[in-house]
Amino acid sequence: MDELMDTLKTKPARLSDHTLGTLPEAILRPTYDRQALTPGIVHIGLGNFHRAHQAWYLHRLMQQGLAKDWGIIGASVRHHDAAQRQALIEQDYLTTLVELDPSGTSAEVVGSMIGYLPIEDGNAALISQLADPAIRIASLTVTEGGYFLDPATKRFDASHPDILHDAQNLDAPRTAFGAIVAALRSRKNSGLGPFTCQSCDNLPGNGVILKEVVTGLATLADKALSEWIEGKVSFPNSMVDCIVPATGPSELALAQKVGISDQVPVTHENFRQWVLEDDFCAGRPPWEKVGATFTDRVHDFEAMKLRLLNGTHQIIAAPAELLGLHTIAQTMESGAIKAFFRKVALSEIAPHVPTLPGMTPQQYVDLVDSRFSNPAIHDTVRRVAFDGASRHTGAVLPVIRDAIAGNTALDGLALSQALWAHMCAGLRQDGSEIEPNDPIWDQLTRAAQGGSTTWLGQGDLYGDIVEDDRYVSSFKTWFARINEDGVEASLNRYTSN
Repeated sequence: MDELMDTLKTKPARLSDHTLGTLPEAILRPTYDRQALTPGIVHIGLGNFHRAHQAWYLHRLMQQGLAKDWGIIGASVRHHDAAQRQALIEQDYLTTLVELDPSGTSAEVVGSMIGYLPIEDGNAALISQLADPAIRIASLTVTEGGYFLDPATKRFDASHPDILHDAQNLDAPRTAFGAIVAALRSRKNSGLGPFTCQSCDNLPGNGVILKEVVTGLATLADKALSEWIEGKVSFPNSMVDCIVPATGPSELALAQKVGISDQVPVTHENFRQWVLEDDFCAGRPPWEKVGATFTDRVHDFEAMKLRLLNGTHQIIAAPAELLGLHTIAQTMESGAIKAFFRKVALSEIAPHVPTLPGMTPQQYVDLVDSRFSNPAIHDTVRRVAFDGASRHTGAVLPVIRDAIAGNTALDGLALSQALWAHMCAGLRQDGSEIEPNDPIWDQLTRAAQGGSTTWLGQGDLYGDIVEDDRYVSSFKTWFARINEDGVEASLNRYTSN
């Protein structure tokens, strides 16, 4: 940061291809000819995470003179992304990445994105681009809650109104999956080969889930098309990891401080990981040359990450919100929450996580501890806690099921759910209101305010978990204790036992 600040003498010019040469010398920028790039990937859901992760890996290949025919075309099916689309158009689709390392901040401009499709009802432009034979990968980051899954079973919900609409209106679908199926139909009918469908979301078995959604929708629309997709299209599983806070005023100001006027900069931690199955039916960039891992053990990698990082994110976010803490780094400064994090991670989650080459569960907990504690990352508790109904069911409840099946410790896991319930009741310990923060917030609030039995009665979340007397007893005990003694006293009681 100091070196960058020393070089900044005038107000930064607006980021664009034409102003790259005016940036401070210490800022990395594309060394390749962006005008020579051609498209190979359509990415749907072009948020901060994609731009700090998948787009960066591709950019780094381009910096080596590789993958120039794999340029990214951005896309969205949500009209509220129009403002970000316009901002990216105005800066030639460039993104500033600011790395937040406790030892010093650095910045890099990523240029692997070369277009952003119009956002429109019916998604005609998206379908047309996906049907282009130059496109060999359709990738997505649409969040855990964007796959039309039943919350309890995590299986495709074929009865959702948007899915039923798309099955009957493939020429003008509402969803990203409808657009994918429509484009695959076009390619099949015109004799073209398929493209790979690549999920980059934090979901266990994300490729399997994406395949189920795409083939499930196709089956509703056209059985022969579904069979063609089943036989021709690949859906590789992957595990993605990088903490990427939302962009707000402080992130915009930070980009200015390092010498870049970027309307939509991205900040991220000094850690990335991408683990993939090598299953791409139409080819792929050589991502392994820039640090990606190709393996047949993706499920083991994702189990470690989902349970010990995503799961503990949810586990600490609820008490942090109840105590009025703002960032995850502040949360880890709380002795009670940090002790809770380490005990539940090491004694209740780690026994259900495999050891990987070069990384034991204990070592991974220490790594997560360090990452969560990074004071340079202003990752808000509210961002982490968002959509807990999807994130708890995806990352925490599977561990509870394993603990029940294996008769292993689960008191801390039950406490985590009692804390989440109290958060969803909508009031912090100081009496201030917690604003709605979940697509089903009203349901969660009604259940939490109804008491422990009502909360556990949410079958769409807990399913058969509530049939276990040991878990139910522990949950109800913690729920009552939090009411009587408060959050910190309950955490301390658990960690002192």
